[in-house]
This record gives sequence, C-alpha cells and structure tokens, in this order.
Amino acid sequence: MDDREAVERCRAGEREAYRFLVERYEREAFAHALALLLNRADAEDAVQDAFVDAWRAIRRFDPSRRFYPWFYVILRNRCLKSRRGRSPERLDDTLVVAAAPEDRDLAGDLDRALRKLPAGDREILTLHNLDGLGVREVAARIGVPEGTVMSRLSTARRRLREQLGPRGREMLE
Repeated sequence: MDDREAVERCRAGEREAYRFLVERYEREAFAHALALLLNRADAEDAVQDAFVDAWRAIRRFDPSRRFYPWFYVILRNRCLKSRRGRSPERLDDTLVVAAAPEDRDLAGDLDRALRKLPAGDREILTLHNLDGLGVREVAARIGVPEGTVMSRLSTARRRLREQLGPRGREMLE
C-alpha cells in the first residue's frame, strides 16, 4: 500500500489503513517533535496528539497532496501549542542530533549548541540539514516564502557557529 491508497482508505473510515501511515511516519514525526521540544515525553505526546488530530481531519485532506507535509503542519502546531506555558527546564538527555558525527565529543558539542538555539532555528536546521529538504520544500512545509527560509537558515547557521566556537565551526563550513 502507498500513501495515496492509505489516505483514500482512511477517508472511507478504515482505521487499519491509518495504522500504515502512523507506522510509516512515526519515527520521522518523533524526530521533528524532539527537535522542537527537546523533551522525549513532550515529543511523544505531541506526535500522538497530532496523529489523532490528523485522523479526525483526514476527510478534509486533499488526496492530490502528499500526506507527510500536511501532517507536519498539524504536528508543528501541536509542538508550538505544547511549548506555550512550558518551563524551559523540561529538557531531557536525548540527543537532538540524529546523525551524529564520528567524533563523540563534537556530537556532544553540537547537541549542546543546538539546545541553546531558538526552536525555530533548530526546526529549520533539522528540516534542511538532517532531513535533506531543499529550500522550496522547507518553505512549503513551514508555510513561509523561500526567501524567508534562506534568511532564517543563514541566521540559524550563524547562531550555531557562534555556539560551537572554533572547534566545531569547520564542521559547518
């Protein structure tokens, strides 16, 4: 089964088809939520709530579109809602860096630097650098113009370089 077929079956009320979509995207969704929330429990809750929200809205989904970008908007909104009113101390020890470099010390430095960045910077760096999305795809996913993505990406990279200091800067060059 592919996404298009699963969505059509979901729109007809088949819960089993939705399980296919959940299993296909739950890891990616969790990684995105974790990058935004920096807390495993909060990320798990946001992902679960977003999947419930998406199921409830699946009949309004345009089947000519791809599922995950539509779902990501729902997930992102859940994460932003979850962050409101939350104390910044609710961080856990889960690494944000999914594909850590060979050098464990540098990976730790990168993780600490990412944690110090605003959530929007972490999001744009995750989508572009870790997920490998192009500027156009990132713009579509977060709902801003391509020029805004390029500007935010530049700012996020500059802030990350500042956080990393001289040791990690060559990694971003």
